[in-house]
Amino acid sequence: MKAPLIVSNSIKINATPEKVWEVLVNSDYTKQYMFGCEIVSDWVVGQSLVWRGKNEGNDIDYVTGFLVKLEPHSEFAFTTFDPFSKMEDIAENHTTVSYTLKEINGQTELSVSQGDFAHVAEGERRYNEVNNNGDGWNPILIQIKEIAERI
Repeated sequence: MKAPLIVSNSIKINATPEKVWEVLVNSDYTKQYMFGCEIVSDWVVGQSLVWRGKNEGNDIDYVTGFLVKLEPHSEFAFTTFDPFSKMEDIAENHTTVSYTLKEINGQTELSVSQGDFAHVAEGERRYNEVNNNGDGWNPILIQIKEIAERI
């Protein structure tokens, strides 16, 4: 059995879970922290979730997947797949991203994990790309924090 390859990061945000949730799911905000992409989903577990952006005026689906868990203001998780990769778009090549929000002493702790890369094609390479020398999701979490504390 392979050791798990999971990228995990968390941050404390001076905002309510409801406000942080709004930043996570509202495309007006996702475009500010997710490389210009909006989140496209009907928010039904089992249905598609897409990160869509623009390139030269055209809509591009940069990441595709499916919503696997939804607990408003608390947690959601979705699978991810890069449609531009040379891998086959099958469940075995998807990783799962999970966002968890917990209110702690008037702040919201936002945790993000992505994996398990040990069980997907090109897992070690993909893990290293996401982990980014240990930085992982931190750059995105910092932007989410800034937005949530500003709005």
